[in-house]
Amino acid sequence: MDIENMEYNTTRNHLTMKEYGRHVQKMVEHILTIEDPERRQRNAHAVIELMGFLNPHLKNVEDFRHKLWDHLFLIADFSLDVKSPYPIPTRETLKAKPDPLPYPKRYPKFSHLGKNLEVIINKGLAEENPEKKLGFANCVAYYMKLAYNTWHKELVHDDAIQSELNNITEGQLTFTNTPFVKAFRPQQEGRDSRGGYGKPRNKFQQRGGSGGGGGRNDRRDNRGGGGGNFKKKRY
Repeated sequence: MDIENMEYNTTRNHLTMKEYGRHVQKMVEHILTIEDPERRQRNAHAVIELMGFLNPHLKNVEDFRHKLWDHLFLIADFSLDVKSPYPIPTRETLKAKPDPLPYPKRYPKFSHLGKNLEVIINKGLAEENPEKKLGFANCVAYYMKLAYNTWHKELVHDDAIQSELNNITEGQLTFTNTPFVKAFRPQQEGRDSRGGYGKPRNKFQQRGGSGGGGGRNDRRDNRGGGGGNFKKKRY
Protein backbone atom coordinates (compact mmCIF):
# COMPACT_ATOMS: atom_id res chain seq x y z
CA MET A 1 0.00 0.00 0.00
CA ASP A 2 1.34 3.35 -1.08
CA ILE A 3 0.67 5.54 1.92
CA GLU A 4 2.08 8.65 0.31
CA ASN A 5 -0.55 8.61 -2.50
CA MET A 6 -3.55 7.98 -0.25
CA GLU A 7 -6.36 10.55 -0.31
CA TYR A 8 -7.75 12.06 2.85
CA ASN A 9 -10.84 14.20 3.22
CA THR A 10 -8.67 17.02 4.55
CA THR A 11 -6.78 17.18 1.24
CA ARG A 12 -9.85 16.90 -1.04
CA ASN A 13 -11.87 19.79 -2.40
CA HIS A 14 -15.12 20.88 -0.82
CA LEU A 15 -18.05 18.47 -1.22
CA THR A 16 -20.80 20.66 -2.65
CA MET A 17 -23.78 18.37 -2.04
CA LYS A 18 -23.32 15.60 0.49
CA GLU A 19 -26.59 13.95 -0.59
CA TYR A 20 -24.91 12.58 -3.72
CA GLY A 21 -21.48 11.76 -2.35
CA ARG A 22 -17.93 12.14 -3.51
CA HIS A 23 -18.20 9.83 -6.53
CA VAL A 24 -20.92 11.86 -8.22
CA GLN A 25 -18.90 15.02 -7.72
CA LYS A 26 -15.89 13.36 -9.33
CA MET A 27 -18.05 12.31 -12.28
CA VAL A 28 -19.20 15.90 -12.73
CA GLU A 29 -15.61 17.11 -12.53
CA HIS A 30 -14.73 14.57 -15.22
CA ILE A 31 -17.56 15.85 -17.44
CA LEU A 32 -16.06 19.34 -17.22
CA THR A 33 -12.86 18.02 -18.82
CA ILE A 34 -14.64 16.42 -21.81
CA GLU A 35 -14.23 18.54 -24.96
CA ASP A 36 -16.66 16.68 -27.25
CA PRO A 37 -20.12 18.31 -26.81
CA GLU A 38 -22.09 15.15 -27.70
CA ARG A 39 -20.11 12.95 -25.36
CA ARG A 40 -20.36 15.58 -22.61
CA GLN A 41 -24.13 15.67 -23.10
CA ARG A 42 -24.46 11.88 -22.87
CA ASN A 43 -22.41 11.77 -19.68
CA ALA A 44 -24.51 14.54 -18.16
CA HIS A 45 -27.70 12.53 -18.80
CA ALA A 46 -26.07 9.45 -17.27
CA VAL A 47 -25.14 11.39 -14.14
CA ILE A 48 -28.72 12.71 -13.90
CA GLU A 49 -30.07 9.14 -13.96
CA LEU A 50 -27.58 8.13 -11.27
CA MET A 51 -28.53 11.08 -9.07
CA GLY A 52 -32.20 10.11 -9.32
CA PHE A 53 -31.36 6.50 -8.44
CA LEU A 54 -29.38 7.55 -5.35
CA ASN A 55 -32.25 9.71 -4.08
CA PRO A 56 -35.52 7.91 -4.82
CA HIS A 57 -37.43 10.15 -2.38
CA LEU A 58 -37.11 13.00 -4.89
CA LYS A 59 -39.51 11.18 -7.22
CA ASN A 60 -42.37 12.18 -4.92
CA VAL A 61 -41.39 15.84 -5.21
CA GLU A 62 -42.97 17.93 -7.92
CA ASP A 63 -40.61 18.53 -10.88
CA PHE A 64 -37.95 16.30 -9.35
CA ARG A 65 -36.00 16.09 -12.62
CA HIS A 66 -35.86 19.87 -12.69
CA LYS A 67 -34.29 19.76 -9.25
CA LEU A 68 -31.77 17.17 -10.40
CA TRP A 69 -30.62 19.40 -13.26
CA ASP A 70 -30.32 22.34 -10.88
CA HIS A 71 -28.23 20.21 -8.54
CA LEU A 72 -26.02 19.13 -11.44
CA PHE A 73 -25.20 22.74 -12.34
CA LEU A 74 -24.68 23.53 -8.66
CA ILE A 75 -22.14 20.72 -8.27
CA ALA A 76 -20.38 21.90 -11.44
CA ASP A 77 -20.18 25.43 -9.98
CA PHE A 78 -22.38 26.72 -12.86
CA SER A 79 -19.59 26.13 -15.40
CA LEU A 80 -21.04 23.07 -17.17
CA ASP A 81 -21.74 23.66 -20.87
CA VAL A 82 -24.59 21.24 -21.68
CA LYS A 83 -28.15 21.55 -22.95
CA SER A 84 -30.79 21.29 -20.26
CA PRO A 85 -34.52 20.67 -20.79
CA TYR A 86 -35.14 23.32 -18.14
CA PRO A 87 -33.92 26.90 -17.72
CA ILE A 88 -30.28 26.87 -16.73
CA PRO A 89 -29.90 28.38 -13.25
CA THR A 90 -27.30 30.93 -12.31
CA ARG A 91 -25.52 31.58 -9.08
CA GLU A 92 -27.62 34.65 -8.40
CA THR A 93 -31.01 33.05 -9.05
CA LEU A 94 -30.32 29.80 -7.18
CA LYS A 95 -28.91 31.41 -4.05
CA ALA A 96 -31.24 34.40 -3.98
CA LYS A 97 -33.25 34.80 -0.78
CA PRO A 98 -37.04 34.99 -1.11
CA ASP A 99 -38.87 38.15 -0.21
CA PRO A 100 -40.11 38.19 3.38
CA LEU A 101 -43.81 37.56 3.80
CA PRO A 102 -45.71 40.45 5.31
CA TYR A 103 -47.00 39.56 8.76
CA PRO A 104 -50.71 40.32 9.14
CA LYS A 105 -51.16 43.20 11.53
CA ARG A 106 -54.55 42.80 13.11
CA TYR A 107 -55.44 44.48 16.34
CA PRO A 108 -58.58 42.88 17.81
CA LYS A 109 -60.81 45.05 19.93
CA PHE A 110 -61.44 42.21 22.35
CA SER A 111 -58.12 40.46 22.83
CA HIS A 112 -59.49 37.91 25.29
CA LEU A 113 -61.89 36.61 22.62
CA GLY A 114 -59.61 36.78 19.59
CA LYS A 115 -59.86 38.16 16.08
CA ASN A 116 -61.91 35.28 14.65
CA LEU A 117 -64.80 35.85 17.04
CA GLU A 118 -64.71 39.54 16.22
CA VAL A 119 -65.10 38.71 12.53
CA ILE A 120 -68.09 36.47 13.31
CA ILE A 121 -69.68 39.23 15.41
CA ASN A 122 -69.26 41.72 12.58
CA LYS A 123 -70.89 39.28 10.15
CA GLY A 124 -73.73 38.75 12.58
CA LEU A 125 -74.28 42.48 12.91
CA ALA A 126 -74.31 42.91 9.14
CA GLU A 127 -76.79 40.05 8.62
CA GLU A 128 -80.29 41.18 7.69
CA ASN A 129 -82.05 37.81 7.97
CA PRO A 130 -83.41 37.52 11.55
CA GLU A 131 -82.97 33.73 11.72
CA LYS A 132 -79.37 33.84 10.54
CA LYS A 133 -78.66 36.74 12.87
CA LEU A 134 -80.03 34.73 15.78
CA GLY A 135 -77.83 31.79 14.70
CA PHE A 136 -74.78 34.05 14.79
CA ALA A 137 -75.73 35.21 18.29
CA ASN A 138 -76.17 31.65 19.58
CA CYS A 139 -72.82 30.60 18.04
CA VAL A 140 -71.00 33.57 19.59
CA ALA A 141 -72.56 32.93 23.01
CA TYR A 142 -71.56 29.26 22.93
CA TYR A 143 -67.96 30.09 22.04
CA MET A 144 -67.75 32.76 24.76
CA LYS A 145 -69.01 30.32 27.38
CA LEU A 146 -66.67 27.60 26.14
CA ALA A 147 -63.65 29.94 26.26
CA TYR A 148 -64.56 31.09 29.78
CA ASN A 149 -64.84 27.49 30.98
CA THR A 150 -61.53 26.56 29.34
CA TRP A 151 -59.48 29.38 30.84
CA HIS A 152 -61.17 29.89 34.22
CA LYS A 153 -61.92 26.20 34.94
CA GLU A 154 -65.41 27.04 36.12
CA LEU A 155 -68.85 27.62 34.65
CA VAL A 156 -70.31 31.06 34.08
CA HIS A 157 -73.96 32.06 34.21
CA ASP A 158 -75.76 32.88 30.98
CA ASP A 159 -76.63 36.36 32.27
CA ALA A 160 -72.92 37.23 32.44
CA ILE A 161 -72.44 36.04 28.84
CA GLN A 162 -75.42 38.11 27.68
CA SER A 163 -74.17 41.15 29.57
CA GLU A 164 -70.74 40.97 27.94
CA LEU A 165 -72.31 40.34 24.53
CA ASN A 166 -74.48 43.44 24.99
CA ASN A 167 -71.41 45.50 25.81
CA ILE A 168 -69.62 44.24 22.70
CA THR A 169 -72.53 44.60 20.24
CA GLU A 170 -74.36 47.46 21.99
CA GLY A 171 -77.38 45.22 22.48
CA GLN A 172 -77.77 44.26 18.81
CA LEU A 173 -77.18 40.51 19.32
CA THR A 174 -79.22 38.46 21.78
CA PHE A 175 -79.06 34.68 22.04
CA THR A 176 -82.04 32.49 22.90
CA ASN A 177 -80.58 29.01 23.26
CA THR A 178 -78.87 28.17 26.51
CA PRO A 179 -75.29 27.28 25.53
CA PHE A 180 -74.45 23.92 27.08
CA VAL A 181 -70.82 23.48 28.07
CA LYS A 182 -69.55 20.48 29.98
CA ALA A 183 -68.35 21.45 33.43
CA PHE A 184 -64.66 21.21 34.14
CA ARG A 185 -63.91 18.53 36.71
CA PRO A 186 -60.38 18.39 38.11
CA GLN A 187 -58.85 15.00 38.72
CA GLN A 188 -59.78 13.79 42.17
CA GLU A 189 -57.07 12.87 44.60
CA GLY A 190 -56.86 9.35 45.94
CA ARG A 191 -57.67 7.62 42.67
CA ASP A 192 -55.22 5.03 41.55
CA SER A 193 -54.06 4.53 37.98
CA ARG A 194 -56.76 1.91 37.31
CA GLY A 195 -59.58 4.30 38.13
CA GLY A 196 -60.52 2.86 41.54
CA TYR A 197 -60.46 4.40 44.97
CA GLY A 198 -58.71 3.46 48.21
CA LYS A 199 -55.44 1.74 48.82
CA PRO A 200 -54.11 -0.54 46.09
CA ARG A 201 -54.14 -4.21 46.83
CA ASN A 202 -50.90 -5.89 47.80
CA LYS A 203 -49.46 -8.00 45.03
CA PHE A 204 -48.50 -10.76 47.44
CA GLN A 205 -51.59 -10.76 49.60
CA GLN A 206 -51.45 -13.37 52.36
CA ARG A 207 -54.15 -15.95 52.59
CA GLY A 208 -55.50 -17.06 55.89
CA GLY A 209 -55.04 -15.54 59.30
CA SER A 210 -51.37 -16.35 59.83
CA GLY A 211 -48.29 -16.65 57.66
CA GLY A 212 -48.17 -18.42 54.35
CA GLY A 213 -46.87 -21.73 55.69
CA GLY A 214 -48.80 -21.93 58.96
CA GLY A 215 -51.39 -24.45 57.72
CA ARG A 216 -48.82 -26.93 56.56
CA ASN A 217 -46.96 -26.89 59.86
CA ASP A 218 -50.16 -27.58 61.80
CA ARG A 219 -51.01 -30.59 59.70
CA ARG A 220 -47.50 -31.91 60.00
CA ASP A 221 -47.63 -31.60 63.81
CA ASN A 222 -50.90 -33.54 64.03
CA ARG A 223 -49.53 -36.42 62.00
CA GLY A 224 -46.13 -36.52 63.66
CA GLY A 225 -47.36 -36.97 67.20
CA GLY A 226 -46.53 -33.54 68.39
CA GLY A 227 -50.00 -33.21 70.00
CA GLY A 228 -49.27 -35.45 73.08
CA ASN A 229 -52.77 -37.01 73.41
CA PHE A 230 -52.04 -40.00 71.17
CA LYS A 231 -50.13 -43.00 72.62
CA LYS A 232 -48.38 -45.70 70.67
CA LYS A 233 -49.93 -49.16 70.96
CA ARG A 234 -47.55 -51.85 72.22
CA TYR A 235 -47.78 -55.47 71.05
